[in-house]
Amino acid sequence: MKKTVVGILAHVDAGKTTLSEAMLFRSGQIRTLGRVDHADAFLDTDTMEKARGITIFSKQAILTHDETQITLMDTPGHVDFSAETERVLSVLDYAILVVSAVDGIQGYTETLWRLLARYRVPTFIFVNKMDSVGADRDRVLARMKRRFSDGCVAFGAEGPQDLEETSLQDEAAMNEYLETGTLSADRIAAMVTERVLFPCYFGSALKLEGVDEFLDGLHAYTKESRAECVPADDFGAHIYKISHDKQGNRLTWIKVTSGSLPVKSKLTGTNAHGEEWEEKPDQVRIYSGEKFSLVPAAEPGSVYALTGLTQTYPGEGLGSQSDAAKPVLEPVLTYTLIPGDVEVHKALAALRTLEDEDPLLHVQWQERLQEVHVQLMGAVQLEIIEQMMRSRFGLDVSFGPGGILYRETIEAPVEGVGHFEPLRHYAEVHLLLEPGERGSGIEVATACSEDDLDRNWQRLVLTHLREKEHLGVLIGAPITDMKITLVAGRGHLKHTEGGDFRQATYRAVRQGLMELRSRGKCRVLEPWYRFRLEVPADMIGRAMSDIQRMSGTFTQGDSGVGSLGENCPGMGSSGMDGSGTGDSGVDDFAVLEGTAPVSEMRDYAAEVTAYTHGRGHVNCVFAGYRPCHDEEQVIASVAYDPEADMENTPDSVFCAHGAGYPVKWNRVPDFMHIEAQFETIQG
Repeated sequence: MKKTVVGILAHVDAGKTTLSEAMLFRSGQIRTLGRVDHADAFLDTDTMEKARGITIFSKQAILTHDETQITLMDTPGHVDFSAETERVLSVLDYAILVVSAVDGIQGYTETLWRLLARYRVPTFIFVNKMDSVGADRDRVLARMKRRFSDGCVAFGAEGPQDLEETSLQDEAAMNEYLETGTLSADRIAAMVTERVLFPCYFGSALKLEGVDEFLDGLHAYTKESRAECVPADDFGAHIYKISHDKQGNRLTWIKVTSGSLPVKSKLTGTNAHGEEWEEKPDQVRIYSGEKFSLVPAAEPGSVYALTGLTQTYPGEGLGSQSDAAKPVLEPVLTYTLIPGDVEVHKALAALRTLEDEDPLLHVQWQERLQEVHVQLMGAVQLEIIEQMMRSRFGLDVSFGPGGILYRETIEAPVEGVGHFEPLRHYAEVHLLLEPGERGSGIEVATACSEDDLDRNWQRLVLTHLREKEHLGVLIGAPITDMKITLVAGRGHLKHTEGGDFRQATYRAVRQGLMELRSRGKCRVLEPWYRFRLEVPADMIGRAMSDIQRMSGTFTQGDSGVGSLGENCPGMGSSGMDGSGTGDSGVDDFAVLEGTAPVSEMRDYAAEVTAYTHGRGHVNCVFAGYRPCHDEEQVIASVAYDPEADMENTPDSVFCAHGAGYPVKWNRVPDFMHIEAQFETIQG
C-alpha cells in the first residue's frame, strides 16, 4: 500500500477542518461528520479548540483510499499559531491548500503559499464553499493563476479539465501530449511532485461535494512517501513537535527519513544548549486523532510520537538527518509576566514547559528587572497561553501590554578580548566580530591554530558562543546578523577550567560590542511589515498621509482585488496577520502596497476600519528586521547602561600579586596576554 504524509493548510474560516472531516468520513475513518461549530470535529479535540472553534495544535489522522494510506496532518489556520504550521511543513510529502470561493485569496493564504514554496512541498488546492452565493469558479481560478502560479489547473473526476493547458507546464508533458493526445497519471504525478503543476479541485466540504473526486486525485497523482525513497540503512528522522499527553508524558514527534527506529534503540544528539545527550525511546506511538497504537519500530512513510526522550527539541535532526533551517515565521512582540498572587518561579517553571513545546516563546528571566518575558505572535496566542497556565498548571497569571521585540547589530568589524584570571583560574579569548547579512542571525566559526589553543578548548568556546543569547549594548536587545570567529586564545595547563573559557568568551563578545558602541557602529533594528492597504478610492489621500506619518513607503497596487477578510490584529504578527486581501472584485477601491515599522502599524487596522466605516482593510506581512526609524528615541526610553549590567559585563579580570582585579573594557587591550590579531582592536 502506498503511504504518504499530507498536510492541510488554510486561512482561518476557509473550511479546512470541514474538509478534513469530509475526507475522513468519505474514506470510512469516521462514521459521523463532526463540525467546528458543534465542537465535535475529529481532529479539534482540545478543550480550547472546541470553545474557540479554531485549530490551535497540529494533529494527525490516518485514512485509506484506494490502496493509498494518507497520514493527514491538520494545522492551525490562525496567524498567531503560524509557527506551529511552519514546523509541520518540514515533514510533509504533499500539502492541501484550502481556498474559500467566497473570501478568495487572503493575505495569510499567500503566506502559506510562499512557505510551501520555500519548503518545496508539492501542493493540491481545494476551492471550498462553491455552493455559496457569489462563488465564481473562473474568477477564483484566474486569480490563483495570477497570484500563485500558472500551474494552477482545474481538475475534476477525469483529471485535468484542459489537457493542453496542463501539458504547457512541462516540456516532457508537452511531448507526451503531442505524441499521444493525452497525459498519463504518472506524468501528471511527476509534474505535481516537481511543483510545476498544482491541481485545483472545486466543491463544498460541508455538503460533501467534490470530496470523492479530490480523494481520487490524491490517490492518482501522489507518489510513495519521499522518505521511503531514501536508499539508506542508517536511521534518520526529523523532529517537528514536542508535546505532552494527558498523563504528562513528554512526546517527541518525528517523521522518519531513512532506516528505522526500534523501541529501546539508543539515540544521541545535542540539545538546545549545545550539550550532548544519549537516551532511548520507551514507546513508539502512531496516532490517529486522540487514539494511538504502539508499534515495535518507527518506519519511513508515517509520523510517530516517541516517549522517554527529555533532551529533544523541534527542528532537531536525529541520526543521519541534519537539523532544520531557521524558521521564517517568528514573534515580533514581547510580553511581561504579571504573576499576581502566584509565586514567580512556579510561573517561570510552567512557562519553561510551554517553551519546551514551542521554542519561539523564548521565555527569559530578566535578572536586572526581576521580570519574566515571553515572545508571542499576537493577542490570540497570549489569551491561549494565559488559559493554558490556568488549565494545565493551576496558575492564574496575566501579561502586561506587548512591546516591540527590538534587536541590535553591528556595522563594522572589531576584535573583542575577554580575560578571566582570578586566583587559580586562567583563560583569554580573542573574537573577531563582523557584520553578517540581514536575517542571518549569529554565525560562529574558528580560525585559531590548534598549536595555540587545543581543539577541545576551541570547541568549548564555540559551544559557549552558541549557548547564550548575547545582548547588544545600546538597549540590551538580542544581537543578530553577526559572525563571530575565534581567532586566538590561551589556557593554562594547571589552572584552567571549563568555566574560565565561558567567562572569557562572554566578556570578549561584550568588550568588542562596547568598542563598536564607542565608535558609533552599533545599531538598533526593529521589525517591519510589508502591507497591502485597501480603502475606498475617495479616501486614498488619507491613506497616503497615514503611511508617510508612520515612516513607511508605498506604491499604488492592483485595485482589481478587493477585500473580504478580517482586520489585521492590533497586536500584529510575525508571519502575517489573520486576514487581509480577499477577492471581492470591487473596483471602486484603491490599493497601496509598501512597508512600515511594526511599532507604527500595530493598531492601524482598527483606525482603517473606523475612518472607512468598515469598508477598508489592511493586510500585514512580516518583512524582517531593518534599522530602527526612531533609534534615538528608543535608546533614550530604554535607558540601558551596559556597564551596569553585571550579568553581561564587558570588563575582564586579571591577576597580580596573588589576587584577581577587574579591568574596565576600554583598558583590556593594555593588559591582554595575547597580541591583537587585527588592527580593528586599535580602532
